[in-house]
Amino acid sequence: MARALVPAVELRHGGEDLPAATFAGGALTRMMRRALLCALGGTLAAVVFPRAARASSFDIRLQTATGVIYGTLDAASETPAPVVLIIPGSGPTDRNGNSGQLRSDTYERLASALAADSVASVRYDKRGVGESAGAMTAERDLRFETYIDDAAAWLRQLRGDRRFSRIVVAGHSEGSLIGMIAVQRAPADAFVSLEGAGRPGPAILREQLEPRLAPGLYAQADAIIAQLQEGHTVADVPPELAPLFRPSVQPYLISWFRYDPAVEITKVRLPVTIVQGTADVQVGMADAEALYHANRSARFVVIGGMNHALRYASDTSSQGAILRGYEDPLLPVDPRVVEAVASLVR
Repeated sequence: MARALVPAVELRHGGEDLPAATFAGGALTRMMRRALLCALGGTLAAVVFPRAARASSFDIRLQTATGVIYGTLDAASETPAPVVLIIPGSGPTDRNGNSGQLRSDTYERLASALAADSVASVRYDKRGVGESAGAMTAERDLRFETYIDDAAAWLRQLRGDRRFSRIVVAGHSEGSLIGMIAVQRAPADAFVSLEGAGRPGPAILREQLEPRLAPGLYAQADAIIAQLQEGHTVADVPPELAPLFRPSVQPYLISWFRYDPAVEITKVRLPVTIVQGTADVQVGMADAEALYHANRSARFVVIGGMNHALRYASDTSSQGAILRGYEDPLLPVDPRVVEAVASLVR
């Protein structure tokens, strides 16, 4: 029997205050840890290399100064067609939306659903991940701007491709911040934030770490974050905190800390849609509301019961139950998020 879904709720009140946050962020996730541990980097020069992979999908690549970034183009039935650039979230995430042992296939399923609605899409392995492993450089050379430059280069490449009539950026999780900066630097027609944070990195880290560290260790973590916010590296890092704050990853953190999503979204001079699920234990309603308060011209779509992997979480009784919903092979990407993206494309 088909499962009925509650329609997405669009909140757009022209200046009225939204309700207070109803769902806060949860534990420091594996994705967050991986985001701080990746060793990637490089500069860019965009080219394309199509190669048939299956009936409606083609390999596509972006040539960079440090190696090739590989992706997949899911083509629409007619050309020219609108295209959605799907920007992946944090950690070693591949073009399908998988990261390490987490196998969600979120981006692959989103792309398939968009193609069924005559919307093409491009998704890619982050540099250093999957087929893009050869683009990896030393961890100490990675900067948050590296990912922004990658996304901007994809946009310039797509703009030059006559198969595409319109370009929409869909940034998921950390990819939301990357995308909203990339569209300031390269051509695009619209922007969608999918479960994107609304606060800068230091606030997110402090919120995640404080309930999970002993008071003394948290005080040390807080002091390290404060130094990184000032642009200073820290030589003496306790062993317990080294996975997050080891010296080689600190330049990346400093570069990430400079950006506030609630500030950057005010600079986006394009149609904007903010999509947020109420069952997301990584990015809560407070984040989505912060983005909307910063950009009141945005369309704000709240999807009841959707988790961070863009799936309807039928069991929201605990964080563990919600996380299990990430990898349920029977759960498609929530059709309400597909409609939110497709409607902006149209």
